[in-house]
Amino acid sequence: MTSSKSNFVIQCIIPLALIVTTAAPSSAFAQAAQKRETQEAYENSTNKHVKNAVSVVKCMESDSTMQRVMIDAKGIYILLTYGRTALGVGGQGGAGVLLIRQGPDWSDPAFYNIGGISIGAQVGAEGGAVAFVLKNDKAVQRFTDKNNFSLTADAGITVINWTKIAQGSTGEGDVVAWSGTKGLFGNVATIGVNDIRYNERMTSAYYGKTTSAMEVIDGKVKNPASDALKQALAETSSGAASGKSGGGTGSMPEQKK
Repeated sequence: MTSSKSNFVIQCIIPLALIVTTAAPSSAFAQAAQKRETQEAYENSTNKHVKNAVSVVKCMESDSTMQRVMIDAKGIYILLTYGRTALGVGGQGGAGVLLIRQGPDWSDPAFYNIGGISIGAQVGAEGGAVAFVLKNDKAVQRFTDKNNFSLTADAGITVINWTKIAQGSTGEGDVVAWSGTKGLFGNVATIGVNDIRYNERMTSAYYGKTTSAMEVIDGKVKNPASDALKQALAETSSGAASGKSGGGTGSMPEQKK
């Protein structure tokens, strides 16, 4: 009887042990594979954002008003798409790139998300590029001091519409907002940008390691894939683009709906 019980225990325990030892590595492998796929998705997304940002800067070059604004720029936040369909990775309003000017050069990009733009004219817009030119150190500090903040008059930051500057009907602002979508800002003089958050996951994916916004701005991490964007900004902010075009808002690549 004892021998029979022992055989029964052996027959039951050993198969169970095999299941446990084989299932654990399989589960770990699946998790590792999923993590790699997620990482690759973020890397692809960030590379696409930076590449598309070059087109935005080139489009800004065709606007004589923005050529003048960019000469004195301290930084720029480029939101690649905004509108009802602009549901980017990790953010309702979409993801964008921040670059800070360092003399004649520009930093590599750090990634930020926004929750919304507080103007009425964008309701129903299907998407489009938006750039926020940071005109002074106060505007730059909003991006470097806090992880979650807003660019609004209530927060001490004035965001003005670039079309109002062209009309000569508004004064100096801390931030100048430009859009590649015709009529996105309408005739609004001041604009608010809400719930801006640093996206550590996208930034870290772009540089291949955990990275803070300040490490990017201070030049402690680099990605050669951003060289074309930095060069485009250097040309625009130096005034070298002023002889390339006469005016207008240029044309942006067609947004997919």
